[in-house]
Amino acid sequence: MPLDLGAVVGSLYRGSGDPTMRLARARFARASWMASGASTILVTLRPGEVEAEAWGHGAAEALERLPALLGLDDDDSAFDPSLHPAVAELAHRQSGATRIGRTGSVFEAVLPAILEQRITGTEASRGYRRLIRALGIAAPGPLGLWMPPRASDVAAARSWTFPGLGIEHRRGTLLRRVARDAPSLERLAAAARRPGGGGGHGADALDARLRAYPGIGPWTSAEVRFRALGDPDAVSLADAHLPHLVAWVLAGEPRGTDERMLELLAPWAGQRARVVRLLERSGLAAPRYGPRIAPRDLVDLAPPR
Repeated sequence: MPLDLGAVVGSLYRGSGDPTMRLARARFARASWMASGASTILVTLRPGEVEAEAWGHGAAEALERLPALLGLDDDDSAFDPSLHPAVAELAHRQSGATRIGRTGSVFEAVLPAILEQRITGTEASRGYRRLIRALGIAAPGPLGLWMPPRASDVAAARSWTFPGLGIEHRRGTLLRRVARDAPSLERLAAAARRPGGGGGHGADALDARLRAYPGIGPWTSAEVRFRALGDPDAVSLADAHLPHLVAWVLAGEPRGTDERMLELLAPWAGQRARVVRLLERSGLAAPRYGPRIAPRDLVDLAPPR
């Protein structure tokens, strides 16, 4: 299976101007916290090989976890695109798009996922950038990246920090609560961090743990499991657009529900995230009806400290 950087790590890029990552067709750089410390990794694709360089105290660990990040041990042998002609065509056209990587880092996935709940992408990426600038630090190396906030720093943040960044109080409260539990959440991803283990290990346990938090539902859990664990069956329910896309491409229906989406994806049980990824990267879209939601900036409504 060819290696498509946009397909395998593109979901980690959190909107235009994400200060933790840069992505091009044959190169990407990413800053991430390892157990051993801060790391920046630069990966370049060359004919027949992958070249990587890393900086920081976590550099060696980042290099060790690179095969998992790139999905080099991902096993898609159970995925059968021929079950639907549209999926078969997309799989043929987007060779390599069904490869799923994993970061093995739960908190770095759950933080932006909470920020993205039920708001526009513009609002979410703006809040993420502000949070990084407020709580993050410069990443090691010469690339000018920033580290994502550490769980300990989010847990220790004052309650007024989040409204001052345009992040509602309820999100800030949830972020601090999850941040306090980050060590136990990261233990659930231990298998995902081991090279050669493949994706999806621990998905059920992590799903149950995440959904025990008031304010985290199936959408957030699936977003985290896909990125942190490489769960090949993660489907983001309650998404504003995904049910319509699935219904349109697989059944020619301009509008869909979660129930209809699950019905259409049922033939790929255990591998549904691969179908979703193909559809999301296809450039196809269900017909739009009505105006788009305009982004807001809630920082103007934040009370003074």
